[in-house]
Amino acid sequence: MAGGLKEVRERITSVQNTMQITSAMKMVAAAKLRRAQDAITRMRPYAEKLQGVLSNVSASLDSSDSVYSQKRDVKRVLIVAITSNRGLCGGFNNNIIKATNALMHEEGVEYHVLPLGKKAYEAFLKRSELKAVGFDEDAWKIYDDLNFDRAQKIGEDIMTQFVKGQYDDVKIIYNRFVNAAVQDVTTENFLPLLASASEDDSAMDTDYLFEPSQSEIVEQIIPSSLKVQLYKGILDSNAAEHGARMTAMHQATENAGDMLRDLRISYNKARQASITTEILEIVAGSEALSA
Repeated sequence: MAGGLKEVRERITSVQNTMQITSAMKMVAAAKLRRAQDAITRMRPYAEKLQGVLSNVSASLDSSDSVYSQKRDVKRVLIVAITSNRGLCGGFNNNIIKATNALMHEEGVEYHVLPLGKKAYEAFLKRSELKAVGFDEDAWKIYDDLNFDRAQKIGEDIMTQFVKGQYDDVKIIYNRFVNAAVQDVTTENFLPLLASASEDDSAMDTDYLFEPSQSEIVEQIIPSSLKVQLYKGILDSNAAEHGARMTAMHQATENAGDMLRDLRISYNKARQASITTEILEIVAGSEALSA
């Protein structure tokens, strides 16, 4: 029984240590989430408005008017999979990897994956047939120093490969930040540019005055809009990661607390049983001596 009590005490100590770690990780994630949430909250309205304007304006252009709106037979697709560098955030990364694999279903189409984030890089590293071409080998390390300049460089490389005909279709998959507890796996068409899919006709009837010309302005707006769209997806994923980790660590802390209570109850029961056994042995020994 003494050995059992010692084992339970060791488990209690282990669970207490784990509980301290998960609680600290939750606090760290909450602090990082606050900054990341502020960043995406400031970026999202600008990015969405710019994307809406671009969709409405480019809807009136022929596919031949812009190299970024050319629709070709889809033979090679690039999927930009955005994950995190670290785990311990629930199903955050696995959801992106599953969604990426689910996109690669059409026969006769060659798929390549551009991983942004260590977890995506590790998931597709061994699948050499999915390796994206024409990109910096360290593109997946973007979270080591997250800023617009690095996202801009990746966006430029994607546009260059599309214009060269290396890829006929480009999609982005990331976790869209909703709140600390909810992350929405989102797939967006990046290239070629598509007209707005809004059913609201008023959005398509917006009149714009162009100076010097519509085509010149669109050619200036398109690259900037695409870079902002990519950066928004990365910021969304960054905020969603910290929210997922904070939620996961909160749940882990609560589970550790429940386990700790059960272990203490088991320890007290075992200790009471041990004491009762010792008392019975003493009483039995005393009666034997008296007899």
